[in-house]
Amino acid sequence: MTQIAITHMGLCTPLGQEPQQILARLLQGDDSAMCWREDLLFDGPALVGQVDCPLPLIPAALAQYDCRNNQMLLSAAGQLTQAVLDAKSRYGGERIGVVIGTSTSGIASGEAALKYRQQHGVFPGAYHYHQQELGGASEFLSRHFGLTGPSYTLSTACSSSAKVFAAARRLLNADLCDLVIVGGVDSLCQLTLNGFQALESVSSGHCQPFSANRDGINIGEGAALFTLERGSGSLLLAGVGESADAYHISAPHPEGLGAIAAMTAALQDAGLTQADISYVNLHGTATPKNDAMESRALLAVFGDTLPPCSSTKPLTGHALGAAGAIEAAFCCLLLSAHNSQNALPPQLWDGQQDSRDPALPLVQPGQHGPLEYVMSNSFAFGGSNASLIFCRGVNNA
Repeated sequence: MTQIAITHMGLCTPLGQEPQQILARLLQGDDSAMCWREDLLFDGPALVGQVDCPLPLIPAALAQYDCRNNQMLLSAAGQLTQAVLDAKSRYGGERIGVVIGTSTSGIASGEAALKYRQQHGVFPGAYHYHQQELGGASEFLSRHFGLTGPSYTLSTACSSSAKVFAAARRLLNADLCDLVIVGGVDSLCQLTLNGFQALESVSSGHCQPFSANRDGINIGEGAALFTLERGSGSLLLAGVGESADAYHISAPHPEGLGAIAAMTAALQDAGLTQADISYVNLHGTATPKNDAMESRALLAVFGDTLPPCSSTKPLTGHALGAAGAIEAAFCCLLLSAHNSQNALPPQLWDGQQDSRDPALPLVQPGQHGPLEYVMSNSFAFGGSNASLIFCRGVNNA
């Protein structure tokens, strides 16, 4: 199979927008991006991971897509502009694809419009359904860059923007595209916060993945974009594994059969053994059932070769449809030249291991690699699972 290179990244996360800043905060275990909001849950405040930087305005010609979700997407896309322009001149706009993962789209704009309608009897004049349509993210990005290649959105809950890597690779290997822009974006809104609250899955404080005291997730937001091309590069997509166990609409299989299948498929796809993996970015949501499942699945796959691992969600919140892409970006930053010391992101938690679950080798502050192959896990509602493996390429050895 053709080698797939990750040639550029664009980021808009709670930890920042600049790669060096994000990496530094990631390695420090900096959770200062988490903040309390009073306007999201109906019955109290919520601790969330919030993007706190000026966002670009949506151009007037694309006003029907105007929402915070697409503003974050545009912020990340701005960092890819020159790369996309160069690719257009080299390949043509019809040979560039766009595959975006999201679960919220601009639903916050729809919430505001419904509130306005309740008060005034009509929707506000600036409201358009494209602002919240799931397919709007990829359509917006294609129109923004003037692209006419394949363009679509994946929405498989928390694995949405991990699965885009598999979709892009298929487009490249089928010779339908020469470059594919992939990534994910999700924004904070009342729908998801109160939905998870109804499931009794929102933490009362700071989430504690794998702790005996864990009581649920913190929700976050953000965007991450990548350009994928055939050939060599400093960062490579080494392997992809997908599975769909369909065990339950919201609960994972208790023994993690779908997670095991995804991780095993990623290893086989990359031609690796379990011992080759240097670090695992865990899905690690801090819900009782997810962490119990994931710890069992990791043990089943890796056994005695379990590598260092951690969940980065205490630093950013769980960005849902954007989580796969944001955490893939973290993995790529760990493998980049910016991380010359092979440092690992520490697990931020209370250190109270749940005796009912297998203990994982969670990263301690100041812990280092070596870093060769890095795995990122995304396990979603409905049993839609994805595992990605990244590695350094010939120019970044």
